[in-house]
Amino acid sequence: MSFQNWSASSSEISDLPLYAVELWHEYRVPIILTTLCFLGILRIYIHQTTDGKSELRALPKLYQPETTPQPQDAKTVSTVKDKQETSVAEKNDTKKQTAANAPRRIKGELPRKAQGQKEEEAKASKIQVLIFYSSITGNTEKIAKDFAQTLSASLATPTGSSEAEHAFLAPRIVDLSEADYDEYFITPPKVLEDEHGERSGEAVDLFYLFLLPSYNIDTINDNLLEHMQETHHDFRIDTSPLSSILGYSVFGFGDREGWPTEDEGFCFQAKEFDRWMAKLTARKRAYPLGMGDWKREGLTRLSEWQTGLTEVLKLVEQTGGLGEGVEGSGDPLESDDEADADEDDGEVVFDGSTEPGAPKQKSSGSIEDVEDMGRIMADGSAATAPAPIAIDFTTYGKTTAKPRKTQPLAVAKEMVPKNSPTYASLTKQGYSIVGSHSGVKICRWTKSALRGRGSCYKYSFYGINSHQCMETTPSLSCSNKCVFCWRHGTNPVGTSWRWVVDPPKMIFDGVRENHYKKIKMMRGVPGVRAERFAEAMRIRHCALSLVGEPIFYPHINEFLGMLHKERISSFLVCNAQHPDELAALQHVTQLYVSIDASNRESLKRIDRPLHRDFWERFQRCLEILRERRFRQRTVFRLTLVKGFNVEDEVEGYADLVEKGLPCFVEIKGVTYCGTSTSSSAGLTMANVPFYQEVCDFVVALEKALHKRGLKYGIAAEHAHSCCILLASERFNVEGKWHTVIDYEKFFELLEAKGPDGDFTPEDYMGPATPEWATWGQGGFDPRDQRVDRKGKPIEI
Repeated sequence: MSFQNWSASSSEISDLPLYAVELWHEYRVPIILTTLCFLGILRIYIHQTTDGKSELRALPKLYQPETTPQPQDAKTVSTVKDKQETSVAEKNDTKKQTAANAPRRIKGELPRKAQGQKEEEAKASKIQVLIFYSSITGNTEKIAKDFAQTLSASLATPTGSSEAEHAFLAPRIVDLSEADYDEYFITPPKVLEDEHGERSGEAVDLFYLFLLPSYNIDTINDNLLEHMQETHHDFRIDTSPLSSILGYSVFGFGDREGWPTEDEGFCFQAKEFDRWMAKLTARKRAYPLGMGDWKREGLTRLSEWQTGLTEVLKLVEQTGGLGEGVEGSGDPLESDDEADADEDDGEVVFDGSTEPGAPKQKSSGSIEDVEDMGRIMADGSAATAPAPIAIDFTTYGKTTAKPRKTQPLAVAKEMVPKNSPTYASLTKQGYSIVGSHSGVKICRWTKSALRGRGSCYKYSFYGINSHQCMETTPSLSCSNKCVFCWRHGTNPVGTSWRWVVDPPKMIFDGVRENHYKKIKMMRGVPGVRAERFAEAMRIRHCALSLVGEPIFYPHINEFLGMLHKERISSFLVCNAQHPDELAALQHVTQLYVSIDASNRESLKRIDRPLHRDFWERFQRCLEILRERRFRQRTVFRLTLVKGFNVEDEVEGYADLVEKGLPCFVEIKGVTYCGTSTSSSAGLTMANVPFYQEVCDFVVALEKALHKRGLKYGIAAEHAHSCCILLASERFNVEGKWHTVIDYEKFFELLEAKGPDGDFTPEDYMGPATPEWATWGQGGFDPRDQRVDRKGKPIEI
């Protein structure tokens, strides 16, 4: 082939794609129609020639008319039956594969079990009845123990059945002040712990019973009610997290003398418990709410309630459920309308200038855009006679809400009313209640110092005369229920301030007046020294550590300002559970934070905090103290309790000191108060460490701090208080410890630079610590005389 012919052929080949495209655009319609016709004819041919003439699978029949069955022989019937079973199996397999690949659908209802399956599971599993109670004085605790024994006897094995078939375990009593809310009221435990704290491998079904007295002060009842409400409205938690339990029932104790009628408050907290438990359990009320007057027929009503409850429990044992026809088995109308007003999803109507008696328009079911709502209302008000605007905020139909009674506006109540049992209990213990939430009490060391029998550790460490010290608090409420608290567990509890707030001026005048009254009562006590009695009539120091949480008071800074204006020094003790209030606190003479444990589990066990995020709050308070270590004298207060926070926790405490870097660390052995509250928390005299054990702990802690490069040393001791002081090297000048405070210098700095002024703890550091108070000297004031319990002098 010549070069010219080859060149012409190449140009023709390169033009072929363009030519093919032109042909396709010109003849594409007839080509497509021809192809479809051919495929259709081929499909019909294959369908007619296939054996058995099976149905088309590409286009399934949407409707198939009924045909009259024709008589067939046995062989044909068998063949058809086999084909039908095969077809059904294939369809089921297809559905299973589709369901596995499809998104999971969550239905808004609990799975229902067959009655036979319920009975079988009821016989196989054990039923654990939990009896929850709350008590301030201890009466309900005794009633709960007696009730548990009586209930256990009534649920005994019936005649004719063996012990192995008995489904009920021994009822267990749970004190609400010690219970873990997350464990019992968010995710019920499937396996309970035994007496030794170990979990058995046997799963149980739970049944909740409540024995609750109602108090007109804030107690653990209010805290648990608040927890229930938060749980129900928490979007992260199912609205009915307790639906897995078998059922519940509540019995309330009240006093008709204080609350004559139910509407005015008789057993009002028990009614609230019943209402919230109905929500959290998806309405599994096993027996109606019982109520009784504990001064009159309370035990009789409790016995009647127990009789009906026993019948329900035996029915649960037989059938595995509450059954049908049982009173209170879930009917929402049985209790006072268990739907809250804020959960009303009914129609909301904005009334315009409609004529009286005009019929109300129903919602059309459409939802207006929220941003357009203001425009619609404005247009409606501008018109002459507009129709009422009906706005339906629901997305699904619901039954018409019942009319509700108009509730009065919530009024803040007093923390400790004068007619409350807490007021009576605290005044009996020697407290003077000031206003509705403050208190003052004379300390035993004040009495001792007046008679020359020794002062407390504050005099040995910081130079404070005990007979010139006032112990008070502007808040009797606390957010912890510490096992070693010597306040007998009678003070109110709470996680947030929701009471009447007394002005700081009234509190200051009230506590000072009542303190002087108590000092004057000491003038007739044998042995009181006249010169110290005269000095005691001039308060020089205030210890804000009486009871409760003083930093909880909303006007704590104003109260501190009044103390400092009178040149009264301030030692404020907080429990490391209120970081926001701690961050807003102004200057105090010395700031304490209670460090009762070195880890989360131990802190929860010994402090029994009410806050669910107690450990995070604790850590944040340590960070705040670290930030303030050059602006205030900061102190870690460690209370040692054997069996709780002493063994193997030295390293953990050293880590906390490293994080907070306080100026001082006070280590003190717990003081046993011998109350029933302490014994119920597992605290006895065996938990009180000997002074030598405290000394050994302090020496070990000092070594652990030195190992971390922290410069702390043992600065002082007061053996009589079982207390030892570790101090930072910042307060060691020329080989001598200077832990005493120059109070006059502190007030001068405060007046010159203000309550938020910038001055350091070293600026008001006082003279050297007395030699008799240093480590190894005992720390007893040489001016005084130690005596034994009978008042006889002790020769040292």
